Amino acid sequence: MKHLFLYRSLSVSSILWINMALVFMYGTLKKGQPNYFRIEDTDNGQAKFIAHARSVEKYPLVIDTEYNIPFLLNVPGTGQRVYGEIYRVDQKMLKFLDDFEILSPEWYERIKIQLEVLVVDSEGENTLKPGSTVETDVYIKTTYKQEWLQKPTYECYDTNGDHGLKYKEPV
Repeated sequence: MKHLFLYRSLSVSSILWINMALVFMYGTLKKGQPNYFRIEDTDNGQAKFIAHARSVEKYPLVIDTEYNIPFLLNVPGTGQRVYGEIYRVDQKMLKFLDDFEILSPEWYERIKIQLEVLVVDSEGENTLKPGSTVETDVYIKTTYKQEWLQKPTYECYDTNGDHGLKYKEPV
């Protein structure tokens, strides 16, 4: 009976969000960036913008390869506190993101990261509050060239930024 009561006390929208993940987007998947259309494409799954946030710890966010891809390196304590967006995604979108980010030891790994919530979406159900911290998934590079640690780091990626390294779609 106890479980039935808990189930009945949840709203329909709460039930839909139970099997969702929070993911931090810091690069080309953010709003206004070249791959954001992939987040909006419901054929890839469901994603809802939740909040703007920044990493609690510093991380190096660098741009490299012939395609000018932004990479967050798994070197906590170096670099800058990185700004990005938190999305609530369903399992289908999470699988899409795993494939898109080439989840593998050579490319990205999906790990947990602590974020400081900055500005929340005022629409819908959102339990995050500005100034609070939340743990989300993030795609991070654990294998990289050592010279990447000497590259300039960024706190907020924008393909049209002052760095002059506009993202190029890999072919």
